[in-house]
Amino acid sequence: MDIQIDSREKPEAIKLILAEFDRKKVHYFKSKLYVGDYQNLDNPRLIIDRKQNLNELCVNVTQQHERFKKELIRAIESGIQLVILCEHGEGIESIEDVYFWENPRKHNVYWKYVNGKKQMFVQSRNAVDGKQLYKSLCTIRDRYGVRFEFCDKKDTGKRIIEILSKRHDS
Repeated sequence: MDIQIDSREKPEAIKLILAEFDRKKVHYFKSKLYVGDYQNLDNPRLIIDRKQNLNELCVNVTQQHERFKKELIRAIESGIQLVILCEHGEGIESIEDVYFWENPRKHNVYWKYVNGKKQMFVQSRNAVDGKQLYKSLCTIRDRYGVRFEFCDKKDTGKRIIEILSKRHDS
């Protein structure tokens, strides 16, 4: 197996992934990809876009929506099955688990004294919660044919190899 890794992947962020590739004797090289982050040269119509966690995915879906949408459209127009592999861990094993996710930006409550009175503050009351993100991911899945997969960071290299080894769009 020859895996092409997008050249924009940061070396520090993929050390464990590369270590797994080395352990499994998977050949890899870095070069810019049209979409996503990982591609098996034997099956170039299946590409993985790695996300560090649900926070990154949430930013892509909300604040970077137009850029993200353009990438999804490029994938469709090129006949690419895009798999978004989210390394969140912590009980997030399927798209359904996202529904119950508590965004730390929405739920980070702290107390502060203002004019001698203790007041409660929430980091970002308007931050997207799990229910909203789940609905967005379902829409993306249904509209753009994207598959969402989830894993722990320690298993990302193994999951990339497993996903890219498949010869069909299951």
